[in-house]
Amino acid sequence: MSTFSRIFRHLRTTSAAGRRAFPPDALRAIEEAIAQGETRHRAEVRVVVEPALDLQAVLNGMTPRERARELFARYGVWDTEENCGVLVYINLADHQVEIVADRGVGRLVSAEEWSAVCRTMTQGFARGDYHASVIAAIGELNGMLCRLYPDDGSTHNQLSNRPVML
Repeated sequence: MSTFSRIFRHLRTTSAAGRRAFPPDALRAIEEAIAQGETRHRAEVRVVVEPALDLQAVLNGMTPRERARELFARYGVWDTEENCGVLVYINLADHQVEIVADRGVGRLVSAEEWSAVCRTMTQGFARGDYHASVIAAIGELNGMLCRLYPDDGSTHNQLSNRPVML
């Protein structure tokens, strides 16, 4: 894909496109799915949706992975007691989903497992089904985290469950 086509995609993917893909009801459902999962495991999940990068980031060649890592730090997903924070980053303009996991959980989950969660979303997005595909992916993610970090009553909610819409 050319730089020009990527620039054009990011310029035309507005915040309105983000609100159409993730209206308030969908964001509330995502928040509830995260909260429900976190009653069954000790890990922390954050979802960040970004319609498009700003022009300077695109011109600098910032990848969705690089942006996800930046947001992982900005939102303090790394700062959990057991190093078990997970950021799910959705970039609508690039049609990309990235998962960045803290070192504790990152050592326990294979790249294939992370890719499967991302595929659940991207395949749904290709059909225009943003809401259900994110809920399904969070269900898969919660299942993995329940297996790895089952709730033992010792932790409290360390990060907001509310999805961030940039």
